[in-house]
Parts: sequence; structure tokens; C-alpha cells
Amino acid sequence: PRLVASPTSNTTDKQSRDPANAISQLEVHPGLNATLFASEPMIGSVSNIEVDHRGRVWVCEIMNYRGEKNRRPKGDRILILEDTDGDGKADRTKVFYQGRDIDSPHGICVLSEPNSKTTRVIVSAGDKVQIFTDGDGDDKPDKKELLFTGISGSQHDHGIHAFVFGPDGKLYFNFGNNGKQIKNAEGKLIVDAAGLEVREHRKPYQQGMVFRCNLDGSGFETLGWNFRNNWMVTVDSFGTIWQSDNDDDGNRGVRINYVMEFGNYGYRDEFTGAGWRTPRTGMASDIPTRHWYQNDPGVVPNLLQTGAGSPTGITVYEGDLLPKVFHGQMIHCDAGPNVCRAYPVKKSGAGYEAKTVNVLYGSNDKWFRPSDVTVAPDGSLFIADWYDPGVGGHRAGDLDSGRIFRVAPPGHKYHSPTYDYASPQGAIQSLLNPNYAVRYMAWTALHQMGPKAEPALRAVFDRSKNPRHRARSLWLLANLPGRSTQYIDLAITDSDADIRIVGLRAARQLRIGLIPIIAKLVDDKSAQVRRECAIGLRHDKSPRAAELWSQLAKGYDGVDRWYLEALGIAADGQWDRFLDTWLATSPSKTSAATKNIIWRSRAKITPNLLADIISRNKNEPKSLPRYFRAFDFQSEDTRNAALMQLAFSDHGESSAAALISTESIKRLKGFDLKDQKASLEKVLNRLNGSPQFVSLVDKFSVASRYPQLLAMAQSDPDSQVGVDAIRVLLSKR
Repeated sequence: PRLVASPTSNTTDKQSRDPANAISQLEVHPGLNATLFASEPMIGSVSNIEVDHRGRVWVCEIMNYRGEKNRRPKGDRILILEDTDGDGKADRTKVFYQGRDIDSPHGICVLSEPNSKTTRVIVSAGDKVQIFTDGDGDDKPDKKELLFTGISGSQHDHGIHAFVFGPDGKLYFNFGNNGKQIKNAEGKLIVDAAGLEVREHRKPYQQGMVFRCNLDGSGFETLGWNFRNNWMVTVDSFGTIWQSDNDDDGNRGVRINYVMEFGNYGYRDEFTGAGWRTPRTGMASDIPTRHWYQNDPGVVPNLLQTGAGSPTGITVYEGDLLPKVFHGQMIHCDAGPNVCRAYPVKKSGAGYEAKTVNVLYGSNDKWFRPSDVTVAPDGSLFIADWYDPGVGGHRAGDLDSGRIFRVAPPGHKYHSPTYDYASPQGAIQSLLNPNYAVRYMAWTALHQMGPKAEPALRAVFDRSKNPRHRARSLWLLANLPGRSTQYIDLAITDSDADIRIVGLRAARQLRIGLIPIIAKLVDDKSAQVRRECAIGLRHDKSPRAAELWSQLAKGYDGVDRWYLEALGIAADGQWDRFLDTWLATSPSKTSAATKNIIWRSRAKITPNLLADIISRNKNEPKSLPRYFRAFDFQSEDTRNAALMQLAFSDHGESSAAALISTESIKRLKGFDLKDQKASLEKVLNRLNGSPQFVSLVDKFSVASRYPQLLAMAQSDPDSQVGVDAIRVLLSKR
């Protein structure tokens, strides 16, 4: 991960670095106890871990990384650590695989087949994703095959990351902004479910991205884009996606994201790809908000910003062994501030809000660099520690050290439950387990049983008081042959909004007609359900889609940015039809909801609507920059007429007159200045001596005003406006 500390810091006290003293250096959440499961020399630098259904810890061990990429001639390793005597410490180490083809492994996903000796291990490393298959249970791969290739960012932490198994039977994963593109096993660019090549082309894909696919790599979907270094993604039982993202180092802008599907997440300008430092109208005054383009229409809001850091592994804790504050919550590692913490969320409108609660903190050991966290079958946590004076491969100071901690209530002995995957009742019990590897086996066994598993699954759905357990059973029930419609209809009438959401998501994935379903939920009391309705309308060409979108728009309160962006995602590619239908309902021209929907829209009529808002609010100059910024997201062929009207109209003596003129004129392209020369001269007279004056003279090469630029430069040569005046004059020579 990312560098935030000097590798020379805290190197003098060797005794405190001894693994025997590791626990005493850490601060543990009240009611929990941390134990050292493994450390050097058993393991070196650990980038990613997975706990399998037997409670064994699989480890991506990195030695050949960046400046040390040839340190281990035989290649990096995938290890299996096991506690054979039940004392909570690893006492057996196996090398599952070692090779130069997995140098710099950044992700591992272990999928063991129920009632079989077969285990498939998905390893994300370098420019590819490989599947290693152990078919006889000897913990050695008998076969390796490519799943995906052609990914940029080898030897870079902004490349490909770990896969995770979802409750829908699909794989979720991501890459950072060095990934660039992804290809299939044959080296051909993936074309996703939206019909787009999965590569950086800003139409709309760019920078880091989040993906979903079937177990064999088919059914590929691009779920979110425009992240920087989204280290790892995770998904909960409802199918809600979470991840972190690192800022341009040093800007105190690390963020946690709820990944609203098909959203743009604002690391770069949506259309130009410009970096966050690039000046723009209406940019935020604080760097973290500016960094993620949070003031732009079309950018999904951040859930939480956590300041400076180096975010790494993440999971969702869906067990009940840990204190209640962690139940159902994200748990996440941030190597920069030496902490593994949770982000308890609560619903807020169509989105969420969150806080932070520490799990394990390196209060007295700043070498503690948590790189991953995962849940064991008994509900305890395993936390991997890169253990280094710095953060990451740029200046890794100690590749020989690495640690894994186990966190559980005091006195809780480590164990892994066993299940009978041959019977529906046994498989159902495993489906309720908090460990992803166990749930994969449960899902696979129950899915293979088909109708035979239906009574047991239905019992969980009908009787369980845990909505996450109900959701897991619902995903499987909806996948039963010939029963999908029945169970989706049952789900969307459920009293729990989260179950209604699962019903919508299952219908979308199974390609069941969404319009009748959305029609039943379009006025749902839950804004989150309506959010999912909106997402379900994306790219739907049916005649009723615009009508339903209009109805959803009426449910927007004028404040909830999550809801507004869901409406925007829904209208992608169909703004003209959707907006016209909504406008025909005669919404209030002055309401916040109306103005915000227009601000977010991309229809042919949008520029005229924006111009109308600006004209009606010209006595409120602080409100205008955001509407001018919205012009930057409209096509040039639709916006020029509205901008001309704004630029050369008489706005009287309003306090915003100069702003309206300059912001309008600087956006004009491809028009004959001769027709508006007199109007431009009036604007220049009003702006004489200002930075806007310099900008307009430069843009339109108004030679008659060059003497005024010279006078400005001579009168105040040390000011920014004087310097800019000289620059313009020199460029016109």
C-alpha cells in the first residue's frame, strides 16, 4: 500500500519489535482479546489472507515487490497456516504454491467444493488472475488456468485486488487506477453486460473500477468507476457493496464508499479526466471534498472520509461472537494510522452515514501495518500485519517480518464447526455461518440440490429473526428453476425494506421483468427501496420507464444527494424522455428538488432550464457557481444558445452580473464574435481591471484591450492579475 512514514522511524528499539512483545504494543477494543496466531520467521510480509472452512489461514506472502522484485528467485508464495493442537497459534505451514507468475500477490479467494476434495484458489497477482485447482485434497495445485489477463499495474498496489464470493453466487472484485483494462483468458478485451469494453475510455469508464461476474468469469458487469486506489471490495448478505479508496497521498482524503451500482465516484473530472487540483467553477474550499469532485453533478457522495491513511483490506462482519457494535458492519484495515476499525453505518435517506470504532490499534507500535481482515468460521477475526516502518512497496523497510493476529472474546477457544453438506438441513446451518468460504460451500450445495433444498430455505426465510440470514436464503430461493417470480413477488411485499431491496436486486440479476415490480414499489416508504427502483430503470427502454422515473423524482426531498444520484444513474442515456415526462407534471420551478434535478440532468433542454434558474436567482450570487458548473456536463451543441442569452443579456446592477457574464462567455465555443462585439465590449467595460477581464481578452484576442492589459501589468506587476496580464500579452505576440 501507500507510503506515509519514513522507513527509518522507530528502528532503534529492537526488543519492542520482537514478536513476543507484539500483543503488549496493541490496543484492543473492550471486551475483546488479541492473540498472535503467526509471525516471523514463519511468515514474511503479508498482503492478503483468507480463512477457509477448516479454519486454516491462507496467506499471500510478498517478497518480490517493487524495488525488491528479484529478492526471492523462486517466486512469491501462497501459504497455508494451521493450528493443529487448538492453542490458537499456527504450528504447521504448507507452501500451496510458489512461482514467479504470482510475484506481488495482492488477493486470494479460497473456494472449496462441498462433498469433494476439490479446492479452487483465485490468486490476483501482476497482470492476471489465475485459478489454482487442488483436485485431490493434498494442498497442492494440480492445475492452474487463467481467468483474466492484460491488467496493467503489475508490481503496483493500484492494480488488481482480491475476489470475494457474494450472496448471489457471483464474484466481486476491483482494480485501482493502474489497472486500466481487463481481458479474458485468451487476451481479448472484456465486453461487459452494458456492451462496453472494460478499459479506461471515459465513456464512462475511467480510473479504478468495481466488477461482478459469474464464477467462470462470464456475465461480466462494471459496477462503479473513477476510484483511485480502491484496495479491496466487500459485499454483504443483502448484496450491498462497500470499499475504501486512498487519496493522492498526503491530502487527508481517505474515503469509505457505499458503491451504488453504476455510479461515477469522482477521482477525476467525468469528461476531461482532469485531476482534482485543476481549477473549476464551484470547486470546494476544503481539499478532501475538492479531491473527490463532490460538488459535481453526477458524482456519488462519499459515505465517510477518514483523513490521512493507507486503506487496505475490508470485510463485513455478519457473525455474533464479537460485541454488538460490530454486528453487520464493515471492518477495515488502514495501515497508515496503524489501525483496524469498524464503520458502523445507519441508514440516512437513500444512503448511509457512518462513524468509526477501533478494533485493534497500534498505539505503541507504529510498525503495525494491518493489511487485511477476515472472519473465521467461529466468528473470530483474523488480522494480517504487513509489519513495516513504512507503508508499502515504495520503500518497504522490512520484508522479512509479518504477523497475523486473532481477535475474539477472552477465553474463546479457536475452533471450526463442521457441517453435513449432503443434507439440506446441514447445508442450511452452514449458510448461516459468518465465514465467506463456508457460505460458498453452503450456497453451492444448496444450489445443486435445487428443489430438494426449498423447504429448508423457505423455513429460514419465513422464521429467522436475522434479516441477513433471510436474505441469504432468498438469493437461493430466487434462483430455483421456475420459482424466481414467486419468491421475488414474496420479497417485494416483505415488511423489511432490506428484503424488498434483495428482491429488486435478484430480479435485475435474473433478468425478470422489472417494470411491473418497480410499479409496485415506486411509492415505497423507504427511500432506499426507491433508490433501487431507480437503478433498476437504468437503460430500460420500455414506454413506462419514463413515467416511473417521473414518479420516483416526485419522491425526492430536495436534500438527499444519494437519491438524486440514483435518479441520475437511472436516466443515463434517456434524459430527454425522462425529464420531459417529469416536467409535464408541472413541478414547482422554485423548489430545491426541481432545481437540483435540473442541475443533475443532461437533457437537450437542460441548458435552457439552467439559464432560467440563473436568471431568476441573479441576486443570490453564492448559489450560481454550481449551476454554471452544470453547464460543463451538457453537450456543446445544446448549451451555446442558452449561454449566449446569459452572456449578452443586461443583468442590470445585480451583484452577480459580472459572474453571469464571465462564466457564460468563457464556456461559449464556435460562434461569430462579430455579432456580439458590442455586447462583449459592455461586459469588458464592467470587468476592467479584474481577473475575468484578463481571461476574456485572452479567450477572444481582443486586440483593442491589449493596452489595458499592459497598464494592469505596469501598475501592479507583482500581483497575480498583473502576472496573468503579462502572460496574455506575451502569448499574443
